[in-house]
Amino acid sequence: MQTDWFEHGRQGRRARTLLVSALFVSAALFPFLAQAQGQGPVRLKIAAASNLKFVLADLTSQYKQQTGVQVDVNLGASGNLARQILQGLPVEQFISADEAWVAELAKAGRTVDAGQRYATGRLALIVPKNSALPLAQGLAAVVRALKPGDKFALANPALAPYGVAAVEALQRAGVGPLTAQQKVLGDHIGQATQFVATGAAQAGITALALAQAPEIARSLQVLPLPADLHAPLHQRMVLLKGAGAAAANWHQFLLSPPAQAVFVRHGYALPQ
Repeated sequence: MQTDWFEHGRQGRRARTLLVSALFVSAALFPFLAQAQGQGPVRLKIAAASNLKFVLADLTSQYKQQTGVQVDVNLGASGNLARQILQGLPVEQFISADEAWVAELAKAGRTVDAGQRYATGRLALIVPKNSALPLAQGLAAVVRALKPGDKFALANPALAPYGVAAVEALQRAGVGPLTAQQKVLGDHIGQATQFVATGAAQAGITALALAQAPEIARSLQVLPLPADLHAPLHQRMVLLKGAGAAAANWHQFLLSPPAQAVFVRHGYALPQ
């Protein structure tokens, strides 16, 4: 009788030990199991034009709060990013400042489709905060007021769509092409903006979305330029071959009314 009781107690202790061990293993594996079932942290890598720096900071933060998905953004000139993607840059989405670079990737067979317009970009004329240049009088007046040795900043038109639009705006304003001594080219629109914000250039053309961001605006005087000074800056994004469901969900989020409202708040117009 005593032996039976002892054996029963030993078996009970063994069962409890096995149960505790099983619970421990389950707890240790839970994060990996949850992730495998799509319930754990997800990270997306995307490439985006530099003019989107601040709007994407807002949108990726919102999206992470809503979904838990972390969107890592590689910023640069649209042309540079497109070339890097052709060379194997591991991203699932390309958000361009124009349509031409998306078309290049589609032509090369690197995209799932032709992409979608998500916003229309706008230009702004900028000068440093303490500048005496006649900003209110417009683009032509500012360029004509530049002194010998003064610099005018814009993004490199060979790489950045906002640089192409800036050159066109100068021409339509009656200024004509700037001399090599006058202009300073940024590798992307963000760098061109920094040239003016830091005083390295005395004036420049940038994206309105960058110029009115609080981090930049405190160093600048800003004048939005009329849309008829350049061809519309239709901005297009596209999913790349191999993009997963999480990337497709993020892509659709950017086209949703709440996300579009954020673009407008940052100085973009709705896609046309």
